[in-house]
Amino acid sequence: MSYADLPQVPSFDVTSKSLKDGDVLSSAQTSKRFGVAGGKDESPELSWNGAPAGTKGYVVTVFDPDAPRAGGYWHWAVVNIPAGTNSLPAGAGVQGGSHLPAGAFQLKNDGGFPGYLGAAPPPGHGPHRYIVAVHAVDVEELGLDAGAPTEVLVRKLAAHTLGRAVITGRFERR
Repeated sequence: MSYADLPQVPSFDVTSKSLKDGDVLSSAQTSKRFGVAGGKDESPELSWNGAPAGTKGYVVTVFDPDAPRAGGYWHWAVVNIPAGTNSLPAGAGVQGGSHLPAGAFQLKNDGGFPGYLGAAPPPGHGPHRYIVAVHAVDVEELGLDAGAPTEVLVRKLAAHTLGRAVITGRFERR
């Protein structure tokens, strides 16, 4: 299952000091691990409001649907964010999750570690979209452990998402 398998749900508001919807990602949100010049692997700052009634928690994800592999590429997934939280600081996706709210944790990204992995599309592959989403869910905990694969996360989100707020960034390497 991929991000495209998630059902349509009502939208709410998300903003970021790190990126604007439709704009090119800054070097901070690109990957030093995969040789992007100036890459910092820094997760974006996010602030949200207006989640639907009944929201008991949040999940934040970053997904590249244009990756040259079946099902796209998951760059970040944070689960069990408490309902009273309405923002994450830039860099919250550092390995170890020291900047996350109590109870929240990161799943392994498709790079194989729990944390934020910046954009690094293959050179010459064309522009990629990076869907940054805040999912409002109807449970405090999704019942996942840190080793859960993203396919399981997508199934849980399909069953528990009340609303979704999205910002999409772009990035390309020539």
